[in-house]
Amino acid sequence: MIVAALANLGIAVAKAVAGLISGSSAMLSEAAHSVADTVTEVLLLTALKRSGKPADEDHPLGYGPERYIWALLAAVATFVGGAVFSLYDGVRTLVRGEDLGDPLVSFLVLAVAFLLEGFSLRTGLRQARGAAARLRVPFRRYFRRTPDTAVKAVVMEDSAALVGLLLAAGGLLGGRLTGSGVYDGVASLCIGALLLYVAWVLGRSNAELLIGRPLPRAARERIRALLVDVEHIEAVLELTTLVQGPDAALVAAKVDFRDVSSAAQIEWACERAEQRLREEFPVITRVYLDPTPGFAQRRAEGLRPRP
Repeated sequence: MIVAALANLGIAVAKAVAGLISGSSAMLSEAAHSVADTVTEVLLLTALKRSGKPADEDHPLGYGPERYIWALLAAVATFVGGAVFSLYDGVRTLVRGEDLGDPLVSFLVLAVAFLLEGFSLRTGLRQARGAAARLRVPFRRYFRRTPDTAVKAVVMEDSAALVGLLLAAGGLLGGRLTGSGVYDGVASLCIGALLLYVAWVLGRSNAELLIGRPLPRAARERIRALLVDVEHIEAVLELTTLVQGPDAALVAAKVDFRDVSSAAQIEWACERAEQRLREEFPVITRVYLDPTPGFAQRRAEGLRPRP
């Protein structure tokens, strides 16, 4: 990712120089886009490093959610560094016009950038498709709901980069054929709108995970079935799951055990339940089971029903 960030920074400088030479608003927008991508990759690298720290006394559940804080900042960087500048520059070009120069250098830079971004997108898609295959879920579903927002950010930003390059090339070509800067200004506005969409999608995904997102419904139903299937467990009264990272999830449940079960039997039932959950779902890293009297027992004891 460090190499990719340095490559993006070099592309940003090349785009900026080409934009100044050609006078193209779209090229300058693409330069801002590459700068935003560079900042994003640095923030995502920080997210991967900091979220990988082991749990300690001050953070007993680990640092997994910190990944989403940095990824959210990366989405903000895409918005501020790319979308806002592109929209501003597009409006300025449409209002004031621009003097178009020789677009040859810009076309060369766009061609090289397209090849590099295409290779990066191919790598990101291969990684995402491999993860979807391991989980045995359709790629689109995996991509929409994956807690690995770093991979999602790379794929979305590389896809946006390729579309942005095509838009910039279209703006340059339109200006070259007509002598008008309107096409370039419209291309810059389209690039800004594209980056705005990417920033919104990534920001929403990370915000959901920061607030707290459960495991998918099918996984929750399977967890209930596995727990009830354990000897000495009568029912699962309440189940809470929480995604803490791409490879970490927490399961907590209020469980009604058989009234005739001994303390030792309940302890071993909890151990077996945790083992089965981990075997079925390797992503589950923490399991907390709370022995809780069922409705019939609470009524017999004269206790208030749980809300």
